[in-house]
Amino acid sequence: MNKLWTNLGLLVLSAALMTGPAMYKNAFAQPAPTKDTKTTKSKSTKSSEATTAPSDTEIADAKAKGMVWVNLSSGVYHKEGKFYGKTKKGKFMSEDDAKKAGYHEAKTETSSKKTTSKTSSTTKK
Repeated sequence: MNKLWTNLGLLVLSAALMTGPAMYKNAFAQPAPTKDTKTTKSKSTKSSEATTAPSDTEIADAKAKGMVWVNLSSGVYHKEGKFYGKTKKGKFMSEDDAKKAGYHEAKTETSSKKTTSKTSSTTKK
């Protein structure tokens, strides 16, 4: 009788081992990628918005409206200067919106030159 239970136990165990992976193959399979048009559109819209360089008229219009140029790569915004509307990834927005979004104002070239000239013009007495 002991041998019967042992054989029966081995039979149940081997059946479980053989059918177990077949039962769980769908649980571990990765779903096939789906094309979500909303996701695809929003990504392409954001990337095209950030990569298209504004024209000179768009830059002039934005300056007239008091907009700042946000450099999306560095996280700074420019009110004027050589980088205004010229960085690869950027967009125009109001200064308040830029601050709310976590961007900070870029250091101006004139302020860095002033601090340099102060330190160089100081003489010992």
